Amino acid sequence: MTREKTDFWVGLFVVLGAMALVFLALQAGNMNSFSFAPTYKVQAHFDNLGGLKVRAPVKSSGVVVGRVASIGFDNERFQAVATLELEQQYNFPSDSSASILTSGLLGEQYIGLTPGGEDKMLEQNSEIQYTQSAVVLEELISKFLYSSASNQGTASSDPAAAPPVSTEHNSIKPDVTAGPESIPAPASKP
Repeated sequence: MTREKTDFWVGLFVVLGAMALVFLALQAGNMNSFSFAPTYKVQAHFDNLGGLKVRAPVKSSGVVVGRVASIGFDNERFQAVATLELEQQYNFPSDSSASILTSGLLGEQYIGLTPGGEDKMLEQNSEIQYTQSAVVLEELISKFLYSSASNQGTASSDPAAAPPVSTEHNSIKPDVTAGPESIPAPASKP
C-alpha cells in the first residue's frame, strides 16, 4: 500500500507541474485569454507601431474587445498595418479612432478604440481611418533634450539679443537728498 501511495503523490506532482508549465507558456505568449466568439477583421495604418505585438489586446473603455491578428507593412503608403480581430458582439462606428497606448509607464502596448458618432458600423475588412501612432519614450526624451539645449544656446550666446534690464522699480524709495529733519517723527503716546 505504501508503494501505491507514493506513486499517487508523484503522479499528482507531475500533473501539477505540467499544468504550471502550460500556464506559464500561455502567460508568456499572451495567449491566456482565448476567445471562441465570432470575430470580424478591420485594418488600421500607423506611422509607428512602437512595441506592439501580435495578440496584443484591443480595448475600448478598458474592456478587451479584440486582439491584434497580424502586423505588416504597406509598401504603397509606407506605413505599418495592424489587422485587428474584433468580437462581433462589439460594434463600432465607422469613424472610430485607434490609438496605440501603453499600460502604465513601461507596460505592454495595446490598441485603444474610441467610438465615433457615425450611424454606419465597421464591417469585415473595413479600415479605421483615424489613427494615432505609438508614443516612443526615447523620441520624447531626445526632443526635450534637443529643445532645452537649443534654448540654452540662444539665451547665452548673444547678449545683445537679451531684453533690456529695467532700472525703474515700482517700490517706494526714500528721499536720500533730504536731511533728517524731513523724516516724520513717530507719533507720541498719550
